[in-house]
Amino acid sequence: MLRIGIVAGEASGDLLGSHLMQALKLKRPDIEFVGIAGPKMMAEGALSLFPIERLSVRGYIEVLKHLFGLLRLRRKLLKYYLKNRPDLFIGVDAPDFNFWLEKKLKKKGIKTIHYVSPSIWAWRKNRVNKIKHAVSHMLALFPFEPALYEKAGIAVTYVGHPLADILPIVPDVVGAREILKLKASAMVVAMLPGSRQSEVQQHAELFVKTAKLIYAEYPEAIFLVPLITRETRQIFELAIFHEAESLPIQILFGHAHDAMEAADVVIVASGTATLEAALLKKPMVITYRMPNLSWQLLKRMRLQPYVGLPNILAGKFVVPELLQDDSTPEKLAEATIKLISDSVSLAEIRDEFTKIHYALKQDTAEKAANAILAYLK
Repeated sequence: MLRIGIVAGEASGDLLGSHLMQALKLKRPDIEFVGIAGPKMMAEGALSLFPIERLSVRGYIEVLKHLFGLLRLRRKLLKYYLKNRPDLFIGVDAPDFNFWLEKKLKKKGIKTIHYVSPSIWAWRKNRVNKIKHAVSHMLALFPFEPALYEKAGIAVTYVGHPLADILPIVPDVVGAREILKLKASAMVVAMLPGSRQSEVQQHAELFVKTAKLIYAEYPEAIFLVPLITRETRQIFELAIFHEAESLPIQILFGHAHDAMEAADVVIVASGTATLEAALLKKPMVITYRMPNLSWQLLKRMRLQPYVGLPNILAGKFVVPELLQDDSTPEKLAEATIKLISDSVSLAEIRDEFTKIHYALKQDTAEKAANAILAYLK
């Protein structure tokens, strides 16, 4: 029996980890996985020693609030792995948590694979030197990343992005609307405020006020808000209540993919959801708010003019980004309405996102599994 330690830190990592586990088990059915996993990884057989929600914290100020708990959890996990040595360790994203753990394990002779390069090309470029001490092999999702690691002498494999393998080149808008029981002729706006409670707190009122302004221009509009927990749903429902408006907002329990596929346009908090929207060929407005101190710290370390993955992959502003102080209901509504009404821009966005889709479609889980199994021979 082969034992692999694996730690994912949030919903996107859980998805990546589950696909990777599937591919590994097809080649080596004798593998067991133990660490921190979400529901998708646990459905594939991962034993989760701690809830994945414990790691789902973003932003400097938010991390500080939970710091002692995170440090204690990390030490417990290290102690477990040193007592029950895995044949190999895989950190799925969650770099601030996983790199420390990987460095400690690597020093003890355990090979460490990191799946998903942190955004060293966008923030904190000097991290590559620390990564070298922590990671035996980096699995990179984006085509411009390997060169950065090769230059630093870190073994790396470009594996593409699993979402590009999963999602069709041509989205099924009609099918998605049928699933959600929406009229084929409806004007649909998908609004994704983030998966964490802290993100939904920042964006709920903003999104409701934006919906009100769009609805004033498009009274036939329907707004879909997919949320994955009871807590985030309550936060958003409270924002709707405070606005005291009978807006056609449908809160969905999950169904983020269906909501985006059914949509004419997407308003999305920056993150993996922006990439999924791009692969579904959706025009979008990217936005993000965070506590001001966190923003000031991040802004100083920013290396590129854009933060949304679709724009980073295209190397230009394909879709608008409205961040922090620019993230107002008026500006969001204006940008969204402009996208909806500009047929030339919509065609250009679809073409650009189709190019991105083909570049990322690499049979990711298979490539990643082969790179990992090379260390288990």
